[in-house]
Amino acid sequence: MACLLKTGVPVYGSTDVVLGRGAKGPPTRCSGALQFVDSRSKEFMGKQLDLSFQNLSNWDAKTRSSFCVKAQASICVSRAMRWWEKKLAPNMVEIHSAPELVDSLLNAGDRLVIVDFYSPGCGGCKALHPKICQLAESNPNAIFLKVNYEELKTMCHSLHIHVLPFFRFYRGAEGRLCSFSCTNATIKKFKDALAKYGSDRCSLGPARGLEESEISALVSAGELSRSLLLDHNKEDKIKMEDLVLNGNPVRDEISKKIGLNEGRAVVLA
Repeated sequence: MACLLKTGVPVYGSTDVVLGRGAKGPPTRCSGALQFVDSRSKEFMGKQLDLSFQNLSNWDAKTRSSFCVKAQASICVSRAMRWWEKKLAPNMVEIHSAPELVDSLLNAGDRLVIVDFYSPGCGGCKALHPKICQLAESNPNAIFLKVNYEELKTMCHSLHIHVLPFFRFYRGAEGRLCSFSCTNATIKKFKDALAKYGSDRCSLGPARGLEESEISALVSAGELSRSLLLDHNKEDKIKMEDLVLNGNPVRDEISKKIGLNEGRAVVLA
């Protein structure tokens, strides 16, 4: 029996549905289409659902006011319909946790990182997905991090993600460059940002990643451990000391550009 979410995602379950009215009379077996009434507030993974029945055979209209449903709960999204896993370029990475997102941003170096927040049930996300894959393929030096809102709701709430699809651009020590929502109709916004921030450049320091306030929010929400945060701060300090004191090639190039004399101290904020 095919079940359709209001968002249009097919779900498959058992066809053996038995309808009965209380304890009176024999149960009635029916066949037909099962549809979720309100998918916005209900989830289909082992939780209660509001359902409606369409085109059912052997259905007595008098029993509509009171009935019970007994079915073998074997519901899952067909892998054939997992559009968010299709046509991914090699530089597109699925994020599964807040620590993974933090690590990916901090370890990206000077490469442009684009975080793509999406939901499997978002029609705009699905329509935009093929174009994002094409742009990722044509920009192999950029890193595209995909975040499934449904799997990482707490993290997304901590990052103040309230609309989908949503994108954030990051690069090196500059941290977040821009953030915006766009659809197929406004894809030019994405292309313009890619053209503006996609050129190679050197950062004056280690990658910044998320804002401190966002890191604190993730720690408060239990998505990040404080020990992990301290480890990253220690690594950043070591990288900065290496950049300033140990003849780092990037530092030398910067010194030439800004005309620093040999022996002068360089302090990078």
